Amino acid sequence: MPDTMTEAFEAQRDRLRAVAHRVLGSHADAEDVVQEAWLRLSRQDAAAIDNLDGWLTTVVGRISLDVLRSRRSRPEAPYDEIVVAVDESPAPDDDAELADSVGLALLVVLESLTPGERLAFVLHDLFAVPFEEIGRILGKTPGATKMLASRARRKVRTPAGPSGPGRSQREVVNAFLRAARDGDFEELLRVLDPEVRLTVDTPDGVVVVLGATNVAAGARIGAAAGGQEVLVGGLPGVVAWHADGTPMSVVAFTVTGGRITGIAAVADPARLASMELPEPPEALR
Repeated sequence: MPDTMTEAFEAQRDRLRAVAHRVLGSHADAEDVVQEAWLRLSRQDAAAIDNLDGWLTTVVGRISLDVLRSRRSRPEAPYDEIVVAVDESPAPDDDAELADSVGLALLVVLESLTPGERLAFVLHDLFAVPFEEIGRILGKTPGATKMLASRARRKVRTPAGPSGPGRSQREVVNAFLRAARDGDFEELLRVLDPEVRLTVDTPDGVVVVLGATNVAAGARIGAAAGGQEVLVGGLPGVVAWHADGTPMSVVAFTVTGGRITGIAAVADPARLASMELPEPPEALR
């Protein structure tokens, strides 16, 4: 491949990695996708590509879509890395600002989107890719693709569905926290969805736990049971504090149908230090 094509690809590498990372939530998967895009480009006749930027975006989008669909067919396989920190990169429009503003909650919400919704939302709202190009990746018309992005956007704006008759989202979360604090395994199973997903960002890396039995057995966020109730991007959440008033953890919950379907926790001091948190309780100041 001519050096000019290699240079052109390298000039796009950071953008392509960012696209794949935001779609997949994994640095390792994003690197694999970009490398595969490079391999496909190396087998192409460069003279036949009119718009290299668009061609590469399409290829990265299609490979990322295949990865998302593969995850759906193998739900027991966890991501090797989940990024919880808010991305401070410039957003192309107001909808991208919405996506970035959700922060920790977006981590949980993206798990509820279909692969098509997730790809359409990320490519259009975060990277301003036209619906015509996204439609070619998905094999859909621009109108149908626009509807996918719109549906995903509504889910992001209102991340948690109805929590079930007679029981609020907060009540479900508090029931879980009490059970975690008391070691009540049966109650934990009652409030957890069978396919619940827990991610915990620790100083040693990201831990992913799948399934109600595994989450209940670990119950790694029991320390949050006595924490401060907060909203995390519209989701019910808890901030737990150390005795000196420094944050111990931030946890966000997704509650659907009266059960917890997603839990995202940050317990890495470095990440906590970069988050905008409320003041600790007066007793700790």
